[in-house]
Amino acid sequence: MSAVNNGLKVIYLFILRFIKTMIYNVKRNNLVEKLRQEGRINIDEVKKAFLEVPREEFVPKKMKDYAYVDTPLEIGNGQTISAPHMVAIMCESLDIKKGQKILEIGTGLGYHAAIVSKLVGKKGHVYSVERFSSLAKKAKENLKNAGIRNVTIIIGDGSEGLQIYAPYKRIYVTCAAPKMPSPLIDQLNDPGKLMVPVGRIMCILKLLEKKRGFTYKKRSWWMCLCSISGKIWFLKL
Repeated sequence: MSAVNNGLKVIYLFILRFIKTMIYNVKRNNLVEKLRQEGRINIDEVKKAFLEVPREEFVPKKMKDYAYVDTPLEIGNGQTISAPHMVAIMCESLDIKKGQKILEIGTGLGYHAAIVSKLVGKKGHVYSVERFSSLAKKAKENLKNAGIRNVTIIIGDGSEGLQIYAPYKRIYVTCAAPKMPSPLIDQLNDPGKLMVPVGRIMCILKLLEKKRGFTYKKRSWWMCLCSISGKIWFLKL
């Protein structure tokens, strides 16, 4: 009898997991369509990446029901996972291409890096620096469970970049910095693009392009974001 009950339990859990997966798939498609209609997603590769990465696998369990709400979500250590529309804006503005080497500052739980990993493809690579070891550990687990192999997470002070693998075709920062970080400009490939939120609570998301030895300001957006700490970026998180 117990064997029968165990078998029924396995079947029930399988059906329940299947239903949840289907619900998340519908929510993911709805979110992507919403972002497309709002003009946040215009590039087919970005749309495809958003459809392929399950955001529910990159948020805390208690937040899974809100995985496809277009808003930042708390992930611990005073940090948040960026709203999907902000990830879309950064990915499209950086014009990420297949095979590129990317530097991300602020891994969080790995969702943004997962999206970018799809954009650079198997021949590209994402290096991500996270200050909090607990978040870095969880992000590694999330990426592994999602089958993503072209992301390397390093625990360290992101305010100094990651010189060992420089230069990078694209660099982006997911937290606010009080000023434009010179180490990241130095580690940016020429030509290359850098995106950093500059400010404290209300920030300006700045897109810079390095070309022929000079750095040009390309575009800016107003936004609200949590801050980053480090030797160069000294704001308290």
